[in-house]
Amino acid sequence: MSADQTQLAFDWSCRIMSDGCGFPAPGLHSFLFKPIATVGGYEFNKVMLLAVITTILVIGFFWAAFGKAKVVPGKLQMVGEAGYDFVRRGIVYETLGKKEGEKYVPLMVSLFFFIWIMNIWSVIPLAQFPVSSVIAYPAVLAAVVYVTWVSLTFKRHGFVGFFKNITGYDKSLGPVLPLVMVIEFFSNLLVRPFTHAVRLFANMFAGHLMLVMFTVASWYLLNSWMIPAAGISFVMTMAMIVFELFVQAVQAYVFVLLACTYIQGALAEHH
Repeated sequence: MSADQTQLAFDWSCRIMSDGCGFPAPGLHSFLFKPIATVGGYEFNKVMLLAVITTILVIGFFWAAFGKAKVVPGKLQMVGEAGYDFVRRGIVYETLGKKEGEKYVPLMVSLFFFIWIMNIWSVIPLAQFPVSSVIAYPAVLAAVVYVTWVSLTFKRHGFVGFFKNITGYDKSLGPVLPLVMVIEFFSNLLVRPFTHAVRLFANMFAGHLMLVMFTVASWYLLNSWMIPAAGISFVMTMAMIVFELFVQAVQAYVFVLLACTYIQGALAEHH
């Protein structure tokens, strides 16, 4: 947990049995940052800075890797090709097929690496904060997928086909068809973008909260001269970091996989 997060919530001199200074449990204050600058009348904080750096890193990496692509690739191009091919073959082709999926590969590759880097800031020294644990960022990315899905469905099926697609219209359902259509309508148009964003946000939010708790507990116990307990807490911190590295990649994968699934539904005759 970085110092600018905790300066209002955590007295680093706190220890067990000290008067008026109990364990500084992490909470929402762990996700709040003071502005570091004002740009165009808007406050610019650490989270925004990390999002901008993420954008620059993703664009810069692929520009460097493929800007002057060679038949015999160098090391950077090989890494870029491996990452690009993982998303293309492992997610897009598997979900949409090669013919339909090729046109969506650039979008999905961008989403995957942008989300992954936003997540991975959580374990980077000095940054130590996953950008996607702020709901605005997953919400915007989910909105991009949502608009793509809705517009594609309209384009492919027209208004009537769009309505049938999102409501799961199927005459064979008989008397329960109206109920199914209402449920599917609200599920697809309202619940889907919400859950798409919240799934990513909630995992990163919870993961960061756990990391902060064990990190603060390690210092708190060490400051109280409870060295064995502090050691256990530190080991847990390291274990959480390793686990978070796995979760960060998985969440990027799941977000893109769901995006491809939604597009696949838009291309199909029925959802």
